[in-house]
Amino acid sequence: MATDLGLSFVVEHGLDRLAQSDLVVLLSARQPQEPSVDLAAAVCEAHRRGAIVIGQYLGPYALAATGLLDGLRATTHRTLVDDFATRYPAVDVVPHVLYVDEGQIITGAGADVDVYLHLVRREHGTAAANAIARNVISAPHQDRGRTEFAPAPTVADGEMDRLAEVLEWTATNLHRSPQVSELAGRAFMSPRTFIRRFKAVTGTTPHAWLQRQRQIRSEELLKSTNLSIEEIARRVGYASTAGLREQFVKRHGIPPLAYRRAFAAATAPQRQDLNCLRRVADR
Repeated sequence: MATDLGLSFVVEHGLDRLAQSDLVVLLSARQPQEPSVDLAAAVCEAHRRGAIVIGQYLGPYALAATGLLDGLRATTHRTLVDDFATRYPAVDVVPHVLYVDEGQIITGAGADVDVYLHLVRREHGTAAANAIARNVISAPHQDRGRTEFAPAPTVADGEMDRLAEVLEWTATNLHRSPQVSELAGRAFMSPRTFIRRFKAVTGTTPHAWLQRQRQIRSEELLKSTNLSIEEIARRVGYASTAGLREQFVKRHGIPPLAYRRAFAAATAPQRQDLNCLRRVADR
């Protein structure tokens, strides 16, 4: 098989290999296209079995066609987000981000390594991701809310490591409502330097990044637990339920309880697997 770069390679396995795979990646094609019935069925089965499924660049089109993205957040290349949203209205399309992590399913906007560094960091920790990032000359952690046009990182390796550790600590300590001064202290920087370095790595401000992490975590807790709205607000760092409600309505157009009810009938994986099987059967 020849690639558009002029390289060629031999495909040694068929779709049956997906039955043994822990990770399935749908890469880009020359243009958006739907998967064959056989491919859709194989991806559905891999997901049902628990494999992580990634759609990258134009790969999310094929993934959305299976139904696995229905009701979930996803992204694709920045020039095609409007077309993607029109074709797949059941998908919550997130524009201008590098990737969207929905747990078992991850979608990426570009053909770069950010999705894979994120996955390594999630599954194997910051140290492993940092080691790989240094070898490929990339930032070890880029916030999923970072725009594709954010400036390239201009920080030293040591500072990059400290910032990655601060990001990881912050994401697991949202209930503490950490302030910039505390985060700067953990990175051994002045608040002004910390804000500048933080934006160079993530493409956004500490405040905006914290807000995004609170939204992501509150969505996870609403879908996976029976915790009260008051407890969820406390766990993600809001001073009251009003703050959580305001951000939820701004992002989803509905309050937290309505969002929870939408996911009450079945767990996300069960619902996605059912969608996938129906799509394959219809074709």
